[in-house]
Amino acid sequence: MTTSGTQLAIVGVDGSAESVTALKWAAHYAAGCKATLRAVMAWHYPSAAGLAPGVTPKQVDDEVRQRMSDALDKAIDAGAPNADVERQIGYGHPSQVLVDASDDADLLIVGSHGHGRFTGMLVGSVSSYCVAHAHCPVVVVRAPKGG
Repeated sequence: MTTSGTQLAIVGVDGSAESVTALKWAAHYAAGCKATLRAVMAWHYPSAAGLAPGVTPKQVDDEVRQRMSDALDKAIDAGAPNADVERQIGYGHPSQVLVDASDDADLLIVGSHGHGRFTGMLVGSVSSYCVAHAHCPVVVVRAPKGG
């Protein structure tokens, strides 16, 4: 819980349709309980590879920030409450960035890509990791069937 006594909900955003669905759900949740909503997006590249030739860290930062803005715009356009959403960009693997962000949160919300190849593998690796390691309860939002 935040020091102000207001609940804090963290939502993972990666720009995918699944994360926009999670963001929309999180916005409704935050509006309903008057919680602070923080959208967290992570980026990383393999340290051995480094950035592509000609790409600057500022270009990467600008791209990540634009993807965050686009996801927020899509969620609001899709009927999510128009609320102020704190934005946090973190460097590192998305799983670990979200778990770290959950340290002072009351709830972590993630979308599920569900790209597992085995029957019954209904959540993706990031959401599975968050469920197992987050410092708070986790909601995994799945997109409606056919949507």
